[in-house]
Amino acid sequence: MREIYLAGGCYWGVEKYIGNIKGVLETTVGFANGDTEHPTYEQVRYHNTGHAETVKVVYDEAQLLLSALLNLFYLIIDPTSVDKQGEDEGHQYRTGIYFTEREDEAVIRASLQQLEEKLNQESADGTQVKLAIEACPLEHFYDAEEYHQKYLDKNPGGYCHVPIAQIQWVKTVDPMEYR
Repeated sequence: MREIYLAGGCYWGVEKYIGNIKGVLETTVGFANGDTEHPTYEQVRYHNTGHAETVKVVYDEAQLLLSALLNLFYLIIDPTSVDKQGEDEGHQYRTGIYFTEREDEAVIRASLQQLEEKLNQESADGTQVKLAIEACPLEHFYDAEEYHQKYLDKNPGGYCHVPIAQIQWVKTVDPMEYR
């Protein structure tokens, strides 16, 4: 089993989507790499704690490679948006990939380079795309309150910047096709 921490805006939809990927064993929403120990959701939202809403992802590397997981993650975020995903705006909604294993850094850096090259090739006006995804070691992660865990399961009509169709679609995907 391996773990990686992904920040992609509001964590409710990110958790639901990532949790539907074959090979993902467990997800937990929480707060990563901020300045406050054991912050509450209210503190992160209103008191500039520096944390990012993040999903801890535990996955089986025999079924899901990190590169495939990252490529599927990129499909639900705007990788060029700074501190904003969907209707959510603020530093806690930034995008990030936080790792605990040093060997994951090379995979992450290569993945981000491939993403940037792809976006630059697709750029209609020829402008250079700059990614806004931070990639760094996980400094700390604090679980969010229980009512945030599996939020969209508990509140099926809850807000989500990730389209419901995409959350359903990812269940049907062979993740190895995305490596």
